Amino acid sequence: MHPAPPRRSYVPPEDLQSCLEAHVREVFGPSVPEDWQQAPLQENRLKYRLLARLAAELGHAVPNSQLHRMCRAGDVLGFYRTPVRDGTKIDELAAAELPPNLKIIWQQ
Repeated sequence: MHPAPPRRSYVPPEDLQSCLEAHVREVFGPSVPEDWQQAPLQENRLKYRLLARLAAELGHAVPNSQLHRMCRAGDVLGFYRTPVRDGTKIDELAAAELPPNLKIIWQQ
């Protein structure tokens, strides 16, 4: 069994909310509600355009396994607000304080 590929680190920018709002308004145009976070991402073409722009600008893409969770602009904001550290889950477990009867030894 091989480990999952390491994740690249991601730190949300300070202006994330205004950046995302600008992209949502640009992609969806006048159909954006006053509360832009409630903008629905039902049309796949526009959803793709928004997520592709954000991935290019922020260097962090929504993984395929989470695309179905992106139903509104607020869901995208929630995803991009979450920082990501370098490494794999195995690395995290190996570095954690484990009970004395549990050890993780990774052989490459």
